[in-house]
Amino acid sequence: MEFYWAYANYEDGMKLVEELYKKIAMDVFGKTKFETRGHKFDLGGKWKRIDYREIIKKETGIDVLQTTEKEIKNKLEELKIVYDGDTMERLVDTLWKHCRKQISGPVFLTGHPKLVSPLSKSMEKNPELTERFQIIIAGAEVGNGFSFVEMLEYGMPPTCGFGFGELLFAFLADKPLRETQFFPLMKPKNLE
Repeated sequence: MEFYWAYANYEDGMKLVEELYKKIAMDVFGKTKFETRGHKFDLGGKWKRIDYREIIKKETGIDVLQTTEKEIKNKLEELKIVYDGDTMERLVDTLWKHCRKQISGPVFLTGHPKLVSPLSKSMEKNPELTERFQIIIAGAEVGNGFSFVEMLEYGMPPTCGFGFGELLFAFLADKPLRETQFFPLMKPKNLE
């Protein structure tokens, strides 16, 4: 599911999404406290914010705005993390995915570098960072939103967009993803 909210920014989006997730939890499951995949979390309180750059630096010692591809590759090899792709964008994203596994959440991840968020609007105070947020629950990204780039204002007003899918319901119901999809992909019975 996704939405676009005209004349809103990512701050507005975070407020709406926090309330939306709380409402979904209460209306569908009758509670805000959950446990899944070794993580306990409560959607009911005020959600924290964590900074993309700071969490990676804290966990790996690498500042993603002040590093090189070689330094990231060395760190990934040191951590025994298999990576595919040699672009800076892919390497930074691989570091992040390693760091997020320990986060139970719910938290808003903010401060994404422009290099991993090309459609997000740049922050006025630091154009290397973007007006983007992700929702992290049980070590996974279960929602993504941002203020759209300024160039799109010629075709639409300033807008916040947000999307989420089956993963949220899989986590809240503590079910495999396949059981939360309307039409899950199935392997053929006979592979000849």
